[in-house]
Amino acid sequence: MSTHFPFTAVVGQQDLQLALLLNSVAPNIGGVLVRGEKGTAKSTAVRALSALLPGVDVVSGCRFSCDPASPDPACPDGPHEAGTGVSRDARMVELPVGASEDRLVGALDIERALAEGVKAFEPGLLADAHRGILYVDEVNLLHDHLVDLLLDAAAMGASYVEREGVSVRHAARFLLVGTMNPEEGELRPQLLDRFGLTVEVAASRETDQRVEVVRRRLAYDDDPAAFAAGWADEEDALRARIVAARALLPEVRLGDAALRQIAATCAAFEVDGMRADIVMARTATALAAWAGRTDVLAEDVRQAALLALPHRRRRNPFDAPGLDEDKLDDTLEQNRGEDEDPDPDGPGGGGRPPRGDGPDTPPQPEGEAGDTPAPSVPEQGREQGQGQSSGSGEQQPVRAGEPFRTKMLSVPGLGEGAAGRRSRARTEHGRTTGARRPQGALTKLHLAATVQAAAPHQRARGRSGRGLVVRRDDLRQAAREGREGNLVLFVVDASGSMAARRRMAAVKGAVLSLLLDAYQRRDKVGLITFRGKDAELALPPTSSVDAAAARLELLPTGGRTPVAAGLLKAHEVLRVERLRDPSRRPLLVVVTDGRATGGPDPVALATRAARLHEAEGIASVVVDCESGPVRLGLAGSLAHDLGGSAVTLDELRADSIAGLVKDVQETNRRAA
Repeated sequence: MSTHFPFTAVVGQQDLQLALLLNSVAPNIGGVLVRGEKGTAKSTAVRALSALLPGVDVVSGCRFSCDPASPDPACPDGPHEAGTGVSRDARMVELPVGASEDRLVGALDIERALAEGVKAFEPGLLADAHRGILYVDEVNLLHDHLVDLLLDAAAMGASYVEREGVSVRHAARFLLVGTMNPEEGELRPQLLDRFGLTVEVAASRETDQRVEVVRRRLAYDDDPAAFAAGWADEEDALRARIVAARALLPEVRLGDAALRQIAATCAAFEVDGMRADIVMARTATALAAWAGRTDVLAEDVRQAALLALPHRRRRNPFDAPGLDEDKLDDTLEQNRGEDEDPDPDGPGGGGRPPRGDGPDTPPQPEGEAGDTPAPSVPEQGREQGQGQSSGSGEQQPVRAGEPFRTKMLSVPGLGEGAAGRRSRARTEHGRTTGARRPQGALTKLHLAATVQAAAPHQRARGRSGRGLVVRRDDLRQAAREGREGNLVLFVVDASGSMAARRRMAAVKGAVLSLLLDAYQRRDKVGLITFRGKDAELALPPTSSVDAAAARLELLPTGGRTPVAAGLLKAHEVLRVERLRDPSRRPLLVVVTDGRATGGPDPVALATRAARLHEAEGIASVVVDCESGPVRLGLAGSLAHDLGGSAVTLDELRADSIAGLVKDVQETNRRAA
C-alpha cells in the first residue's frame, strides 16, 4: 500500500490547506477548486487529505456505503435494517478526465432491464465517493456534461440515473475537490460558481522556503514510510482537531452582525445570485468551529470572503481573480456590529490551521509576493502605444482595439470532435438523428430501433411470456448530433507593411474578440506571426484566454513579409495537432495584405505553401489588409490558392463575419 506525502508536511500552501480542512469540517460548503501553475503541490495536498478524514461506519455488503445508524431508504441495495456495521477508512476517488458518463454515475444492464424488468445497476464513481472525497485533476479539461452531472450530484447529495424509463437513485454526498492549471483553459463562469471555495496557488519565491520544499521531497522519495512516521504526531493532532471541529459545528452561532457583514460584502463586490452569501455563511461558521469558538467574528467573515468570492466576481475571462482587500476591510468596518470586539483573540488564531510551517501557519492573503496577476482587457480609450522604433525596423507592440461581440464561425461539414459549441458534429449528447450498432459499451439506447431489431426473432428464440427476448446483437445505439469545439489558427502578418497603428489595432481587436468567443464555445485558438525572415508560433493551440491575451498584447511588428514561412509554420502546427487531437477540425484565418517579400521569388513560394493547405481540405479565409488607392489584389490570389475566400479588414466586424463563414462554406461546397 502506497504512503501518501503527509498533509502537515506540505510547505507554503496555507490557503489551500485551510480550504481543504474547512470542507472536511463542513462538507456542505461545496468543495474546493484549486487553481495554479504546475508543480505547486495541488494534487499532493488533496491526496494527503484523505488520510486525515475520520473513518466511516458502513452497512456490510452495501455498495453505496450506507450509514448503519440511518441507512438510505432508497438505496438500490436496500432496504437495510438499522444496526451495527463495519468500519473503514474514508475513500478518495479520482475521476479521470477521459471518463465516460457511465463510469461517473453508473450503468444499467439494458438487456436485463428490457428482457426481465430488473434494475440491474452497476455503481459508478459517485457511489464509490459517497461519504469520502471525489477528486478531479485537470477539472477544466473535463467535458461539460460530466461537470454538470458532477456538480448536480454534489449540490443535491444524490445521483440519479435514468435510461428509457428505468431510474435509479442513490445517495452521493462527498467532498468535491478540483485542481486545474489556468494555462490549459478556464472553467465556464456558471461552473466556477458551483465550487464553494477557490484557492489560487503559486510557487514560493523565497529561497529558504523553496529549499525546505526540496529537502522534504527528497527525504520522502528516499523513504516514504520513515518520512511519514516522522510527521505522525502532527497528522494525529490535525485529525483530532477535525473531529473536534465537526462536533462543535452545530453549536456555532451566526449572529445578525456577522450575517449583515456577509450580505454587505457580497453586495459590495456585486456577485451574482445568492450562492455566495450562503457559502460565506457556511465557511465563516466552519472557521469559528475550526478555531474552537461558538461565535462567528469579523475575522471569520473576512477569511470566508477571501476564499469564497474571488472566482465569483469575474465578469469575463480577462478579469484576474482576486479581491480588493482595502475595499473588503472598509465594507466590514462599515457593517461592524456595536457589540463586536474589534480585535478578538480566540483559540487557533481565528481559523488558522495548527502547525508552524504546515497547515497551522497563518493563511496569507491573496495577492502576496509570488502571485502573478492575469492580463486584463485593454482599457477602452487608452492610447495605442507610441510605436517607437526598437531597432532593425521593429516597432513597439500596438495595443489591441476594443473587443466586440462576434457571430459564430463554424467549419463546414459534420465532424466528430471534442464536445463544444461551434460546428455540427456527431456527439454523445444532442438531438437524436438515427440509430447504429454500438461500438464498445452501450451508452445511449435507441429503444425503438432495439425493439425493431429484436422483434423478428421472438418465435425462433422461444418467447413464451410477456417479456421481450433481447440479445446483445439487437441493441442499438442512438446516433446524436450536437456541437463540437474547433481549432481556430490565426496566421498574422506582422511585417512593416502591416505596422500602421490603426490596422494592427483593428486586427488585434478582432483576434481578441474571437478569443472571447472561443472561450465560450470551448475551442482551441493558436496564433502564428510572420515578419522579417521567418515565422513564429506566438501562441501554441490552447484554450487559455488569459495566455492568449498576453501574447497578443506583446506582438511586435516590422521587417519584410515572409508569407510562405507563415503558411508553412501553420502547416506544421496543424500536422502536429492532427496527431495530438485528430478529432478537432481546424479553421485557418490568414491576416495579410498579400505582399510577399524577401528571398528569391517569394510569391511563388507562398503559392506552393498555400496549396499544401488546399490539398488537405483545410477550411480557410484570408483577411485582406491592403489599403490605399492602388490595390494589387494579392490577398485574393492567396485565398484562391488556399481554396478559401478573401474579405477586407473592415469586414471583420460582427455582422460581416457571418458572411465570411458563409463564403468559406460555399467555397468548400463548390470544391466538393
